[in-house]
Amino acid sequence: MQRKWWHGKTAYQIYPKSFCDSNGDGIGDLRGVISKLDYLRELGVEIVWLSPVYPSPMADQGYDISDYYGIDPRFGTMDDMDELIAKARERGISIVMDLVVNHCSDEHEWFRRACEDPDGPYGQFFYIRDWHEGEPLPCNWRSYFGGPCWETLPGHPDKIYFHAFHKKQPDLNWENPKLRREIYKMINWWLDRGLGGFRIDAIINIKKLLPFRDFPADRDDGLCAIQRMLAETEGVNVFLREMADETFCLYDAFSVGEVFNEKTEDLPLIIGDDGYFSSMFDFSEHLLGLDRRGWHLSHLPTAEEYKQAAFAAQARVADIGFLSNIIENHDEPRGVSHYLPQGERSDAAKKLLGGLNFLLRGLPFLYQGQELGMENRTGWTLGEFDDVNTLDQYEVALRAGLTPEQALRAVSLYSRDNARTPFQWDASPGAGFTTGTPWLPLNPNYRELNLAAQRGREGSVYEFYRSLIALRKSGEYGETLVYGETVPWLAEQRNLMAYLRRGERTVLVAGNFQGEPQDMRLPAPLRKLLLNNLETLDADGETLHLAPWQLAVVEVEG
Repeated sequence: MQRKWWHGKTAYQIYPKSFCDSNGDGIGDLRGVISKLDYLRELGVEIVWLSPVYPSPMADQGYDISDYYGIDPRFGTMDDMDELIAKARERGISIVMDLVVNHCSDEHEWFRRACEDPDGPYGQFFYIRDWHEGEPLPCNWRSYFGGPCWETLPGHPDKIYFHAFHKKQPDLNWENPKLRREIYKMINWWLDRGLGGFRIDAIINIKKLLPFRDFPADRDDGLCAIQRMLAETEGVNVFLREMADETFCLYDAFSVGEVFNEKTEDLPLIIGDDGYFSSMFDFSEHLLGLDRRGWHLSHLPTAEEYKQAAFAAQARVADIGFLSNIIENHDEPRGVSHYLPQGERSDAAKKLLGGLNFLLRGLPFLYQGQELGMENRTGWTLGEFDDVNTLDQYEVALRAGLTPEQALRAVSLYSRDNARTPFQWDASPGAGFTTGTPWLPLNPNYRELNLAAQRGREGSVYEFYRSLIALRKSGEYGETLVYGETVPWLAEQRNLMAYLRRGERTVLVAGNFQGEPQDMRLPAPLRKLLLNNLETLDADGETLHLAPWQLAVVEVEG
């Protein structure tokens, strides 16, 4: 595998609206991010992905972009953005922005002009079809946020347009080469400003199954999940190759794809040496237990399910390229609340989960607050939710016969708003995030769980993550932990997740994923303890005696 400038780095996602508010309006902003650059350097991250800061009506929290060349006044100015890029670079940090080009906002100039003249050039930038009341829709696909993927075109009751997500997010027609050229021009404009690269949103959706057609309904609404279409669609690789050649490859830019429903045989094309993207996120663990019929039918993953999914992803990719490994992001609940059993969210368990994920082969991607062990918010009321997907899933649960109380409990486990509550800097009012009223309610536990309480405290979750990052960058073990292969160890032993990283050295990562102690046979004599989430480690010549939720990272002979 060709070696790239980003392989040995640790990446960190910032959700700007919830990271740091510099002006007291309750909304995080770019100047807030600038003020925390030294914190990010202290943590050890070298790539920072910003969720969208473009102008947007915020129907989907900025993923509905009304101007690809601007900065939303809520977040600051273009001068602020340029300053962030420059000051981050001074600290060895590359800034990565979200690239949202499957769809734009219905307030984007392109869509406004399409509404003015649906048969003109900008009408061809979207999927617009003739339609009359009483006629069947072109297809019965269900949007990701619920309901049909078709909506009446404003000002034209006899025409409809396609949207895979919110109705205020019309899909862009990638079949149109003029549209593609506009997108590539915009990407290169940002890279010319010094941007380090992009996280590419929902990118597999850019290729539609044409002509549109129905699939068998999978709910009583008569609609079918849009993923059914993606499984049968061919040809997205042509678009992705062209985009990479016209943009990222020209700048040696970092790119990480939000890729779902990819075919195994396409992995070398996607993230191989000459792949479309530098990396792609591993969502295999996140998908565990999810039921397409609704969150109320989903179940939280077990330790065994998590382990098997992680090992399967590592084997599937092997040395083709790099996955970006995550336990949470802005679209998922907090990892420690999702993967650790209720009542077992101790600091030790949080460090175990973080270490097991971080040391897998691939690029470790942290989400803001993960390094503190931030948890799902408890005590949600329906009126406190902002996330459109959560509100849709609540209605799905009610239609399925759940009581309002049961529906609220179900969506509270999976709501994206759990990850979007403000960063917990300290125990002061506003959690150090704002001097005003935060746009989304704080997690009530911020008074105990915050950076100020963990920074410099031996054994804290924060200091453990700093140790993980330092170990992966170390001269002695970095080569092995970045490029070494991942070899599962004792995969059949229940609630034990253990694997070897084999390269210049052999490193064993072993975690007791349960609340009872268990022994683990060593694959070779132990040479050196590298990292331990507890104060002591009990080992003899052939066995590790692991305490509940203990993680041990050791060098062994080999």
